[in-house]
Amino acid sequence: MTSISRLQTALQRQGIHVEHAKGIFRLHHEHAQATVLLPDSLPLEEKAVKQLMAFAAVKSAAGHHAVCKACATPDFHPGSIAPVGSIVATDADFVIPAAIGTDINCGMRLLTTGVKLSQAALHKDALISHLQKVLLENARDVPAHAKAFAALCDVGPSAFLDSLPDTGIWATADKDRLQRELASCVGLHEFGGARAYAPDAWFSRDGMIRDPSLGTTGGGNHFVELQIVDAVFDRHLAYQAGLAKDDIVVMIHSGSRDVGFFVGQRWMDRARTEWPAGQKHPVSGLFGLSGDLAHAYLTAMGVAARYAWANRMVLAELVRQQFQNLLGTSHSALIVDVPHNVILREHGMNIHRKGATPARHGDLALIPGSMGDASYLVQGLGHPDWLWSCSHGAGRRMRRQDVRRMRHQHDRGEWQCVTLREERRIEEAPQAYKPIGPVITAQEEAGLIKAAVRLRPWVTFKA
Repeated sequence: MTSISRLQTALQRQGIHVEHAKGIFRLHHEHAQATVLLPDSLPLEEKAVKQLMAFAAVKSAAGHHAVCKACATPDFHPGSIAPVGSIVATDADFVIPAAIGTDINCGMRLLTTGVKLSQAALHKDALISHLQKVLLENARDVPAHAKAFAALCDVGPSAFLDSLPDTGIWATADKDRLQRELASCVGLHEFGGARAYAPDAWFSRDGMIRDPSLGTTGGGNHFVELQIVDAVFDRHLAYQAGLAKDDIVVMIHSGSRDVGFFVGQRWMDRARTEWPAGQKHPVSGLFGLSGDLAHAYLTAMGVAARYAWANRMVLAELVRQQFQNLLGTSHSALIVDVPHNVILREHGMNIHRKGATPARHGDLALIPGSMGDASYLVQGLGHPDWLWSCSHGAGRRMRRQDVRRMRHQHDRGEWQCVTLREERRIEEAPQAYKPIGPVITAQEEAGLIKAAVRLRPWVTFKA
């Protein structure tokens, strides 16, 4: 990291001008402009800036479509192509598939358990043992017919629930509760879908299918975490959510797994092949799709987005059933399920959120820290300057390879990570992430969100 003045000089040599005041960076060059919300205690990274400006400058091959606005939240850091923590708006007939990538509708889910810490602590070892089996050791039974996946694609999540069998995990699932909880899933009803864009394996036979990805977290920064309600800042909202001090809750961070890779990679390749022959490719690797192809992409993306919801829903049911078996409680309720890494149609534009979360006025959102730091349930304030969004987490401050080199310096502290892969515990150590406090404060002061409840980690499960 360099100081702001040195970074400004380095970027200016590349034609990127930086203005900084009151925690907001305004960036511009001859092709685009963008803003970054970043508290003074957190560094601005040169690579992330360059990626954001490339993202903001994307145009269609003919130049008829382009990015309308670009910004970034405090978890802003470099990604593989587009920076994490960035939000870009395009017109309604233009999309940028690589900006979303393959982890489509990677998102967060938070649910109550109906259990206090004092009660859960008595069963901690048994909870860990049972949850490790179903979450990490494939001891799960999640059957579905091809007709259920067809319903998910062609009709939607409610039809998927109606089409599930009464065997395996579904034999004891409360399907009426699952239907009611669809109303707490932000943006879910806005995703389209069609089986033509789904994996052929779902429809290759008429019998029962046990999809190997359904009910799995995936690697990287994904997790299932038991958390404790640590502080309540908005009593009214906490009451509405059914939360009180020392409650045990479950936070789930996962996405569309293999389906997202199938859809995302196919459409990134399509965007590249549609680029006119002989016309210079964009250096950024961000190719846009226009018109009918843009709308087709959104339908395909919707298939993966709906699957990501199903994946998080199954993970939640796996946890619920273990709590039911061990503690005899069935008083669990979904608080919110919220996406990131998706495109949603808002205010007549396509809002691309790469590692950013919808924060529309009145909607709930989740902002996790690390497995050694707090997470927050917040309420969106719908700030148009930041494209009705907030951060999707604290944001990484160290690359995984750099964290691995610091292995001997890790302080385990009070955090507990259950994993079958020691490298995951190392790569995702709290030191790898920015502190969550300044990230939340900056967004509250800028009017993006209002913090409602703070949650502290108790046990984190990582694949």
